[in-house]
Amino acid sequence: MRLVDFQFPRFLKILLYNQSVAILHNLRLTLEMIKWKHSVFALPFALCGAMLAAGGIPPGHQLAWIIVAMVAARSAAMAFNRWADAAIDAANPRTSTRALPAGHLTPAFVATFVVASSAIFIFAASQLNRLTLELSPVALAILLLYSYTKRITRWSHLVLGFALGIAPAAAWIAVRGSLDPRILLLTAAVTFWVGGFDVLYACQDFDFDREAGLHSVPRYCGIPAALWIARIFHLIMVGLLIALLIVFGLGKLAVFGVVAVVALLIYEHSLVRPHDLSKLNAAFFTMNGVISVLFFLFVAADLLIHR
Repeated sequence: MRLVDFQFPRFLKILLYNQSVAILHNLRLTLEMIKWKHSVFALPFALCGAMLAAGGIPPGHQLAWIIVAMVAARSAAMAFNRWADAAIDAANPRTSTRALPAGHLTPAFVATFVVASSAIFIFAASQLNRLTLELSPVALAILLLYSYTKRITRWSHLVLGFALGIAPAAAWIAVRGSLDPRILLLTAAVTFWVGGFDVLYACQDFDFDREAGLHSVPRYCGIPAALWIARIFHLIMVGLLIALLIVFGLGKLAVFGVVAVVALLIYEHSLVRPHDLSKLNAAFFTMNGVISVLFFLFVAADLLIHR
């Protein structure tokens, strides 16, 4: 009996240690799978919305919970997308090495991660104001259900864009507790910006989408036409950003921000040719992250200087 009493705590410690190591390993794989660092896409635009609502830097507690909510919401959306598309990813040579189809993660673990991230998002919303809490399930529904739109419509690119585009409007609500229609210009701009580069990225899966019966702009229009549609989306984005500057009465620094966005978009489109998609890689995503960060920095500087 003494031997059992002596050995059991040690056994329990070893068991708990091994489980902790496994959970941390799976968590690391999940964060890599969802590319959580790419939260930079929507976060700067959300911060733009928050600063426009506050007329400067929002109170620290609001800013902190907005960031927590944004990262948690995107994490839930990306993990759910990987969970929902596991079979599709397994069949696609480009994505077959992702963690779920490769068997590095279990569907149960990823589903648990989605639930946990969603709970964190709702809790963060509850720390902001009543309206953000009431709208949090609506935001989650938009973020999660996007994953199924590629099965039913070629315009899923714009649905993805809208899922990210609600970020600045949500941040405005988080600061003000109400919605100003002017901020919807930024929502629309982000929608077309993301929709445009998602059309470009979808060109890589032209053959697979056609064979698998999935819907996308490149599959229906062909790659050359899809590239033009992406350019049109980005032209619309620029027009909406200019309108945003006008309705909020922003100054020269914000104008320089739009000029920087235009220059980077032109460079981005110069990298892609109908018969050469080799530049559509991680660096392509990084460039879009730079676009959102630069625009935020110019708008933030403009707001702070002219307070």
